[in-house]
Amino acid sequence: MRRIVALAGVAALSLSLTACGGDDNTSGTTEEGEGTSAAQPWEGDASEVSVTTWWEAGSEKLGLEALVEVFNEQNPDTEFVNAALAGGGGSQAKQKLAADLAAQNPPDTFQAHAGAELTDYIDAAQIVDISGLYDELKLRDAFPDSLIDRLTVDGAIYSVPSNIHRANVVWANPTVIEEAGLDPAQVPADMDAWIADMEKIQAAGKTPLTLGMAWTQTQLLETVLIADLGPDAYNGLFDGSTAWDSAEVTTALGHFEKLLTFTDSSLYSEDWEPAMQLVVDGKAAYNVMGDWAIASFDSQDKEAGTDYVYFPVPGTDGVFDFLADSFTLPEGAPHPGGTKAWLSTISSKEGQIAFNKVKGSIPARSDLSDDEKAEFSEYQQNAMESFGQDIIVSSIAHGAALPVKMSNAINDAVAKFVEGGSSLEDFQAELVDATSGLGQ
Repeated sequence: MRRIVALAGVAALSLSLTACGGDDNTSGTTEEGEGTSAAQPWEGDASEVSVTTWWEAGSEKLGLEALVEVFNEQNPDTEFVNAALAGGGGSQAKQKLAADLAAQNPPDTFQAHAGAELTDYIDAAQIVDISGLYDELKLRDAFPDSLIDRLTVDGAIYSVPSNIHRANVVWANPTVIEEAGLDPAQVPADMDAWIADMEKIQAAGKTPLTLGMAWTQTQLLETVLIADLGPDAYNGLFDGSTAWDSAEVTTALGHFEKLLTFTDSSLYSEDWEPAMQLVVDGKAAYNVMGDWAIASFDSQDKEAGTDYVYFPVPGTDGVFDFLADSFTLPEGAPHPGGTKAWLSTISSKEGQIAFNKVKGSIPARSDLSDDEKAEFSEYQQNAMESFGQDIIVSSIAHGAALPVKMSNAINDAVAKFVEGGSSLEDFQAELVDATSGLGQ
C-alpha cells in the first residue's frame, strides 16, 4: 500500500535511482573496468520512436500534431511513428497495449494517466524507472513538488507528464440558466444548492445535466465525493482512513442518485462529446467534464462568458481534481534513444506550450514566464493559478487515485447503478468490495 499512498499524493519518499531489473545502473564495475558508468536504459537506438496514444480525434489529435512538429524540429534524425488508437478514455489503446506488453512486443513509449494507473505496469516490471532522466533533464526543478510527489512510487519515477488536466469543472449554458430565472454568475455553494437550481431548470422544460458513458459517470461521482467529503476525507478514501461505507459517503451517493434524475439516459452509451453538445446547443444547462471540454466550445466559435461559463463543481471551490497524461519507457523498448528524445520534447517548454495551447490543458512545468503564460487562454491561466494554490486531489476516473483493477471495479459498480441495476445500499457495498485492501 505504500505505492498507492504515494500515488494518491502523500509525501514522496526519498528518491533513489534503480534500473529496470532493480540493479544499480548509475555507476560501478563493467567489463571495461572499475568505475566505468553503465549504460542507462534510455540510451540506445534513436532512429525512430513509436508512440502509442489515444489522441486520435478533436483537440487531442491537434495537440499531438503540434507536439510532433516540435519533436521533429528538436530531433530531425529520429522518425516519429504515430501508433494512436481511437477510443473513449483510451480503452482501445489500452487493450492493444496490454496484449503487446504481454507478448513482450512493447512500443517505444505509451500514454498513461500519471498516478496509480501505472501500478500494474510497475508490478509486472513492464516499465522502467527513469528517475535518472529527471536529473539529466533537470525536471525536478521544472515540475512543482506537488507533481513530483504524485509521480513518485517507492522512491522511483516511471513517467513524464505532458500536461495537467482538471476534472472538477462544470461547463454551463448561461441562456438556459437565465431562462429558468437563475443568475448564471451566481455559482451554487454546495450540492444541495446546485440540486435546487436543477429542479428549477427542469421545471422550465430543459435538461439540467448531461451525462455520457461509464467513465464520465465515475467522474461525476468523484466530484460529488469531493464536494461532500472535503479534500482530506476524499483523499482518505485511498489510504483507508475514510471508510467507503461511512455515513458521509452514503450522503454523497444520495446526491449522486439525485443528480441522475436530471439527466437524459439516452446519452449513457455515448462518449463525452455528444453529451456536451447539448450544452453547447442550448438544450441543456450543465455538464461536468475535464478541461479538454473547452475545445467543444472553441471549435464552434463560442465565447466564454457569453455563450458558456465554467466554474468548479459546487462544493469543490479551492480544490483541484488532478489528472495528467504521461509517457513511459517500457522494458525492452526497441528504440530507447528515440524514447528519450520523445520524453525530452514533451517535457520541454517548447513542447508543453505547443501541446497544451491546443489541447486545453496546462503545462506540467511551473517555470513559465509571464509572457509564456499570456499565450494561453483565460481559462488555462486561471487553471495554472489554481494548480499552484489549490488543494490537489487525485481523480478516480482518470487513473490518478487507484490502481486499474480497483478503478475498473468502481466503473462497473457505477455503470450498474446508473442503469438501475442496483439499489443505493447495494451500490455502496459494491464500492466497498471494489476498494477492498486499501490501507492494509
